[in-house]
Amino acid sequence: MSSTTAVAESSPLAFLTENPISSALSSLHASFRERRQALGLKNPGTVENLSREVLKDVFLNNHTFSGMRADLMKSFSMNPVFQISHAFTMGAQGLPPYTFAAVFGNDKTFMQASVDNDGQVSGRFNYRWVPGLISKMNVQLAPGSAHGQSVFTSDLDYSGDDFSASVKAFNPSVLDGALTGIFIGSYLQAVTPRLSLGLESVWQRPAAAHGPETALSYVARYASDDWIASMQFQGQGALQATFYKKIAERVEAGVDCQLTFAGGMARGGGGGMMGGGRREGITTIGAKYDFRNSTFRAQIDSQGKLSCLLEKRVAPAVTLTFAGDMDHSKNVAKLGLGVSVEAAPEDLMEMQERAAAAGEAPNTPSMPF
Repeated sequence: MSSTTAVAESSPLAFLTENPISSALSSLHASFRERRQALGLKNPGTVENLSREVLKDVFLNNHTFSGMRADLMKSFSMNPVFQISHAFTMGAQGLPPYTFAAVFGNDKTFMQASVDNDGQVSGRFNYRWVPGLISKMNVQLAPGSAHGQSVFTSDLDYSGDDFSASVKAFNPSVLDGALTGIFIGSYLQAVTPRLSLGLESVWQRPAAAHGPETALSYVARYASDDWIASMQFQGQGALQATFYKKIAERVEAGVDCQLTFAGGMARGGGGGMMGGGRREGITTIGAKYDFRNSTFRAQIDSQGKLSCLLEKRVAPAVTLTFAGDMDHSKNVAKLGLGVSVEAAPEDLMEMQERAAAAGEAPNTPSMPF
């Protein structure tokens, strides 16, 4: 014992930890950590999902489509998840006529790949290194005639007990003699059990001949028992505010307001980061109704665009989807009709039916999304 103590005392690096300054800093850090734990703070989520309840759950922007669509999916395993799908479309804007996709996922890994009839290949790979650290890569390879549309993104997300930090890179490159691409860093900290504050910074350089551009955003989120309010203010002059309200057990509503005073760009909006000065504003109100075997979403914005979407499960493995929107200002109307069919081996279907009858959730892994 004495020999070990003597070796530790004679270590040439012992002065780095055994001095009054390091001892004071260590004591201050321990006291600060104890006070944070006493506040009962929880992880606030990420800046990317700051308004998830409104923009992704209530609104139908990520669900609507036009034309005809058919999705045929087959699951081979639930844990780990292994699934393939065939998607057929007709008259749909921005969607290829045919797409084949495969998904694999477990508690540490998530992989997804797809290829369409035009030869465009895309893939996603997420890996959970430790419980709070997830790396993500997304690759999209366009055919030779549209090689300039290829995209590569890399993300690194960390979720702490009461904060979240993220670093993203879009098409990073040094082949032009200078660093190009888009880089985004964000941080969201819970300051009270209900209030969270954060920052998001953007650095972009489209080409070596162009100078870099930067932007800084301030975000805030307040979560009550049955309503959530969020706000993002960009230094270039853009403000986005959302409000989410759970009206009843199966009824939810949301409001999104975007104001642009200068060349800024709110989340989900258009325009360049440093575009020309303008003053614009748009407000969208939406609602979501969950019935026993169906879900109905509807929204209307201040520019006169009305949209609705109905998803109806007509059988345990068959879902019908109807989508429609009418833009009164442009006098344009679109309709969409889709069907989704899920198939699985008999033993897997029986396991799912038994879990549903018992009111239990399926035994699926917690994949790193």
